[in-house]
Amino acid sequence: MLFRLLIISLVAFTPLFTTNANEAKVTVGIDLLFSESNAALLKGKRIGLITNHTAINHNLVPTREILRQNAKTYGYTLSALFAPEHGITGSASGEEPIPDAKDLDGTPIFSLHGKTLRPTADMLKRIDVLMFDIQDIGARSYTYISTLFYAMEEAAKKKIPVIILDRPNPINGLVVDGPMLKDKWRSIVGYVNVPYCHGMTVGELAQFFNGEYEVGCKLTVIPMKGWKRHMSFVDTGLTWIPTSPHIPEATTTYYYPVTGLLGELQIVNIGVGYTLPFKLIGAPWIQADNFAKQLNAQNFPGVRFLPFHYRPFYGRFAHENCQGVQIVVTDPKIYKPVSTQYLIIGTLKNLYPAKMNAALSAAKNRHDMFAKVNGTEEVFRIMTEIEHVIWPLRSLHQKEREAFMEQRKKYLIPSYSS
Repeated sequence: MLFRLLIISLVAFTPLFTTNANEAKVTVGIDLLFSESNAALLKGKRIGLITNHTAINHNLVPTREILRQNAKTYGYTLSALFAPEHGITGSASGEEPIPDAKDLDGTPIFSLHGKTLRPTADMLKRIDVLMFDIQDIGARSYTYISTLFYAMEEAAKKKIPVIILDRPNPINGLVVDGPMLKDKWRSIVGYVNVPYCHGMTVGELAQFFNGEYEVGCKLTVIPMKGWKRHMSFVDTGLTWIPTSPHIPEATTTYYYPVTGLLGELQIVNIGVGYTLPFKLIGAPWIQADNFAKQLNAQNFPGVRFLPFHYRPFYGRFAHENCQGVQIVVTDPKIYKPVSTQYLIIGTLKNLYPAKMNAALSAAKNRHDMFAKVNGTEEVFRIMTEIEHVIWPLRSLHQKEREAFMEQRKKYLIPSYSS
């Protein structure tokens, strides 16, 4: 009887341990790499792969392992790996320098987030083709795409072709929101003048960068099959691999652009240090019910706010009792993540002016990093100098965003819109 109960329990719980890999509606670039036309790009080449733990195929096999397994069949060599922020395994914390290393088979792993942010001439001297396969999260300040852009510039100087194995924008390809980027603030947390949420895949962004910035890189993008612009990552049926320690779930990507900019100033806790990173706004001085009521009264599209009480384990206000809201994205196709953040900032200023003014004054030492992440110093200026900030912030760069929507059209991959 005990044995029968055990078997029944195992059957009942089996779905918890399976993946949806066989139910995926989308085929990513790595699964299309060895088609006849694409494989011809590899024959006789020494390949350098910019990658990390997020690069897997439909069977959950890492891209770097797939390239090793197929090297003899297709007549190429995997000569080097290149690691972005968080390292090739994704375990390093944000901004932590990544050292050079070797993979288990002895393949060199060159760091692109340590002593240098760009592949050096020495790193590239035995490379004929650079390949990029990393899952991005759809926000300009996430450093993986800047790492790609730096690599494209260096590859162009050496006339090394670049192949991108495309993956979904996990928010979707519709949401475009937030400020543009001024040249004076270009950095690893923002290198290309696109809105903070750009609604493009990595492959599309690379084509945009190559064209608009006249990089001159010989670029090949291997598009996905089945992905459409309205799809979030949840819609794809693909397996989500945490892209970094604080992006544990596919839905976390909805919230990173809702709270991440404010989190740079350390004014409130944004769920980092608790079990809901980027999904919370809290502080000891916030009154949860009234804060949620005031936010919901604005009827912002695709988002609601629930009163929330919690105690962060680490980070801002660690071990202190915080009140605030849990942010709930109800429709990722219509919500405006950065504009929602401006609503939160404006409501905090209206309800707690003394606390916010004191916090903003204390945050002046973080002005430059905040400007780099935003792409402009104007956001901080409006927050500190204007009493009612929601509409001035929402309208910031509106004309530039409209121009971008036209500008980007020629770089969008047609099959994603058909």
